[in-house]
Amino acid sequence: MNRIKTVRSPFFRGLKITAFWTLVSRLLGMVRDVATAALFGLTENGVMDAFVIAFRVPNIFRRLFGEGALSASMLPAIAARREADSHSVWQLVSTLLGCVFVIMAILTLVAELSCGLLWIGSQGQTEYRLVAGLSAVMLPYLLFIAMASVASATLHAFNHFSTPAFVPVLLNSIWIITAVVIAPAWNDAPATQAYLIAIAVLLGGILQFAVQIPVLRRFGMRWQWNWIDNYSAIFRIVRELIPMAVGLAILPINTLIDTAIAWIFSASNPETPIAWLGGTVNYPLQEGTVAAIYFAERLYQFPVGLLGVVIGLVTFPALSRHATTGDRSQFVKQMIQALRTNLFFAIPATAGLILLAEPLTSLLFRHGAFTGTDIQRTAQMVAAYGCGVWAYSTLPIIIRGFYAAEDSQTPFRLGMVVIVTNALVDLICIWQLGETGLAYASAAVATLFVLLLAREAQLRWQLFAGPLIDRQNKQAKNILIITLLRSSLATVTMYVVGYFLLRQITPVVSLSFGGRFFIVSIILICSVTLYLLVSWLLGAREWRELSRRPKR
Repeated sequence: MNRIKTVRSPFFRGLKITAFWTLVSRLLGMVRDVATAALFGLTENGVMDAFVIAFRVPNIFRRLFGEGALSASMLPAIAARREADSHSVWQLVSTLLGCVFVIMAILTLVAELSCGLLWIGSQGQTEYRLVAGLSAVMLPYLLFIAMASVASATLHAFNHFSTPAFVPVLLNSIWIITAVVIAPAWNDAPATQAYLIAIAVLLGGILQFAVQIPVLRRFGMRWQWNWIDNYSAIFRIVRELIPMAVGLAILPINTLIDTAIAWIFSASNPETPIAWLGGTVNYPLQEGTVAAIYFAERLYQFPVGLLGVVIGLVTFPALSRHATTGDRSQFVKQMIQALRTNLFFAIPATAGLILLAEPLTSLLFRHGAFTGTDIQRTAQMVAAYGCGVWAYSTLPIIIRGFYAAEDSQTPFRLGMVVIVTNALVDLICIWQLGETGLAYASAAVATLFVLLLAREAQLRWQLFAGPLIDRQNKQAKNILIITLLRSSLATVTMYVVGYFLLRQITPVVSLSFGGRFFIVSIILICSVTLYLLVSWLLGAREWRELSRRPKR
């Protein structure tokens, strides 16, 4: 008797592999930030603020290349070339690597010269010099992370997800070793320790590219530079890159705007008048706001990285194939599946982060130079940014849907509006809400961006009319809306019970590390269990699909 063979769904197989290594990387990233917070605190002579400013540019390019536009613009071309001619695909990849190396080397050199000019022009201004010096050390990271992105996009085109998902672990591991072992033993000066961590960032970028080379060679890659035959494909990639960069980089760009405004409008003493505004108004923010944004970002990006970024990366190759073959029904089905999976987890993650903002921040960062005041400021920022977790997670998926359909202009056009809106709302909110106004503005603008893109997606693909056939009642139901309503109802129930439980437990548990760990663990376990139980009672099936083995 022949046995029916089964295979795992490519979507969920890739999702699990990528999610596992992303989880490992995010956990290590949390450890690295805990170590960094213990080393510098929020206001240690402005060192943490300077390091965050210097790290913003490499970090944006890391998210842009590793999670975004470069891979999104290259992957369809590489996948199409692989389907057409498996031999010439390596000519395209080799030419792409060569072009990226030349372009990024030139950009890095220009940026290094700019840092040199800033260093020369900032004599007597320690913080500006520290920003310039740290930036100069970390800028070559851009070159290697860009080339690593080409390698990752190529491996994704071959449906290999584990190595691209693993490489961020290397950066976090080197950073942790430096922050915990090397920097404290090397020197007690915070500025020197910051330079050591900057060197670790650069080494991490080199390794992220280097470890992917042997894997590419196993798939058959050989260096085959051929500019003439690949000119049209590369020109198409470059043409799509800029609008894709803006669309997928909305969140890091808005965070960069938040950081810049925080730095410009911060002072060590909030009662200090702003000289360049005529001395008639005081600074609305205080020193450490930049660092508070950074540490809050690390917390709210944890669920976003595990959900929206992972699902978007795994879904994109399939969406590109369906769009290329003109299979509209499968394209819409894949988009709905990805959005359902994301919303099922992202909605409770939003409520959970708001609920646990203070206990979680205290558990992770209350060490070393991080004071109780630092905890309070960071926790308020975490809760404010946490309001937009569901939107932050949805954006990478829905934007990649437009890119797979070869429409980079819609996210670009709406993204430009969102960037300008974010800057204006930031400038308004800081005078009324202080530093948390930056986070609330970012969450509100991300929600606006999702709604605008969802409207365009509905007009084009009818996503919110994607039916789920009820075989018992022979009725068509709107599966995406049903998922949204079920998850929202289960989340409200989870939040109310979790809030009551938190109010009862906190006063009777000590504030030691063990006590804080107990509070977070109990609330987290009870909340997750209750959410899954209520979802199951409401008929949700998204969580079961992760382990399903469909018949072939």
